[in-house]
Amino acid sequence: MSAKSKQNACIALSLGLILILPVACGQHSTDAEALQAQVTRLQHQLDSAYKPGLGEFMSGIQVHHEKLWFAGKAGNWKLADFEMGEIKESIDDIRQFCADRPEVASLPMINPAIDSLNAAIKESNPARFTSSFMLLTTTCNNCHKVTKHEFNVIKVPDTPPFSNQVFAKPSEK
Repeated sequence: MSAKSKQNACIALSLGLILILPVACGQHSTDAEALQAQVTRLQHQLDSAYKPGLGEFMSGIQVHHEKLWFAGKAGNWKLADFEMGEIKESIDDIRQFCADRPEVASLPMINPAIDSLNAAIKESNPARFTSSFMLLTTTCNNCHKVTKHEFNVIKVPDTPPFSNQVFAKPSEK
């Protein structure tokens, strides 16, 4: 190939690249725009998705607090342990979904009561369970006072929350 032919080939290749490059870059730009549109749609969906409020979580904790009492008083330690797990899960959910609420800063005050109840349940100790449950209930009310919800007073339940659940320890066979 002569020098002139090589030069013409280089010029042709350069012109080809000059013509193709904007199209390729334009495609990249179109892909980026499509991705950005998808991100925007997903962000909108996320922003408008249902997020439970603090009150919903607290109502759930209240139910598990009741069920915990009747399970522990009946000596159904497996159910009591399960209800403690549900309470802890709800507290974790509050931290995740209600992080912007000022009340979340007071959540750690519940930890000693939870630890005490967990120990009582692990030991299957009815007396310790009762005193630990009283500590939990008092701590809930103290937290309500600290967070300016003192009008919401929790007490030891009188009657089971559900008539369709057995709280007694199942007989072992």
